[in-house]
Amino acid sequence: MKATSHHNAGLRLLDCVTQAAQQLTQAGVAFGHGTTNAFDEAAWLVLWQLELPLDTPLEATAEAGEPALVRQVTAVEQAKIDALLKTRIATRKPAAYLTHEAWLQGVSFYVDERAIVPRSLIAEVLVEGSLDYWLNESTHRVLDLCTGNGSLAVLAALVYPDVMVQASDISADALEVAHINVERHGLHQRISLHQGDGLPEHGGPYDLILCNPPYVNAHSMATLPPEFKAEPALALDGNTAGGQDGMDFVRRLLREAPAHMTEQAILVLEIGNERAHFEAAFPTLEVIWLATSAGEDQVLLVSREALLTLR
Repeated sequence: MKATSHHNAGLRLLDCVTQAAQQLTQAGVAFGHGTTNAFDEAAWLVLWQLELPLDTPLEATAEAGEPALVRQVTAVEQAKIDALLKTRIATRKPAAYLTHEAWLQGVSFYVDERAIVPRSLIAEVLVEGSLDYWLNESTHRVLDLCTGNGSLAVLAALVYPDVMVQASDISADALEVAHINVERHGLHQRISLHQGDGLPEHGGPYDLILCNPPYVNAHSMATLPPEFKAEPALALDGNTAGGQDGMDFVRRLLREAPAHMTEQAILVLEIGNERAHFEAAFPTLEVIWLATSAGEDQVLLVSREALLTLR
């Protein structure tokens, strides 16, 4: 593209993002790893490649008395953006694996293929204070089970500055990523990392357990888009003990949790789109469904008292 004038070189930022969104749409890529649509994903990739903050306005905004400034994308920059888009489309890797960054509730986290891309709705209930009614001054010990890249552990430590958090995962690879995030946010004195399958034997009893476990049912696992198959299956597949309904890990967790909880403790569990399977597995269990941006049937809260009725 020839520059007609010094001020008109290249594409406008908004046009660049719009074109990128069209490419992603035409390629039929899947979303759900931090964005839900082609335009938002395109904006993320374009702004990241241009090393611009993710809240950069895509259209010019005129300050009082100042002319409107439009960020132009040069031909060289456009070529880099095209290369990134080609990689996103060809590999079907989630954008976060290409940028090595994911955002949850405005907080930045490092991520790579060793851990699932952080997107837990538990982040919302933490930051919005939805759990505060059930917590008090005696809330000191928090467990983030199936921590992945450590994002929920970090958010819990940021939201509740006087708690100690134990972050646990079966995957040593995921814990290496979590370690990066704990260090990045300067929380190594308040967050300890633990490798193991299920609830840690040491470190409790806990006042609050957070868990975004593997819960995808067998049918859904078989039909996942490639972007989800790029993630560690261990973090998604809820049928590793031979079940079909995605509740294998959850069954064991709910049975064993009370022994690791203080008397007034609560467990906050994400089960995504599996509410029907959850209720079929635990028909008598009294739980409280928490409101999130994805509705009121994805994250639940259950007290130790209620869990004891399962025995």
